[in-house]
Amino acid sequence: MDGKKILIVEDDTSIAEIERDFLEINGFQCLIAANGNDGLREALSDKYDLILLDLMLPGLDGYEITKRIRGSIDVPILMVTAKTQDSDKIRGLGLGADDYISKPFSPTELVARVKANLAQYDRLTAGNSVSGEIFAGNVRINAKARRVYVDEQEIDLKNKEYELLLFLASNPDIVFGKETLYERIWGMDALGDTATVAVHINRLREKIERDPSDPAHVETVWGAGYRFKA
Repeated sequence: MDGKKILIVEDDTSIAEIERDFLEINGFQCLIAANGNDGLREALSDKYDLILLDLMLPGLDGYEITKRIRGSIDVPILMVTAKTQDSDKIRGLGLGADDYISKPFSPTELVARVKANLAQYDRLTAGNSVSGEIFAGNVRINAKARRVYVDEQEIDLKNKEYELLLFLASNPDIVFGKETLYERIWGMDALGDTATVAVHINRLREKIERDPSDPAHVETVWGAGYRFKA
């Protein structure tokens, strides 16, 4: 993790400095942007390994920044939010954020969450133990090229959506609970809200299922979790 560059987009100076100080103690390089416009410009003009993004910002808010970043570059986005409404978090995740952390949080938790997201992203971009192709009805996953096709039309999946699909499809007919999936895909044990898993499952269904309300591939096993039907 040494030397990884983190962009902190946060308008509260005291919070931004605490985040920077603890991340730098742990070997990260950090730059702070104090408003949404500067944050987006910095994110698109330099190469960062992770973006720590507050939702409520002067200028562009975190939602708009996430949307614009996802339209241009591929980088882990960890949202920081003081909002308690699940709909706010779901909206951010739906736009392409990888994970979120709610204020107030301990600096130790922040560092752990940043490290876990970076490690998981590195594992994904370095390649997966799965090679070749996986076929499941009208879905084809080219694991080597990290491409997914539905009815032979390529679809765009975000990092966590792809990794979630690949993991489930590589383990067909096995039921995985939300906690297990969170640990395997996000790389953390009980540090985050497992509602993140449900949001990404729903997003995945919208992209690969002919009828997301009656999924043929990613099934819900009530009271237990999810399984992939090959």
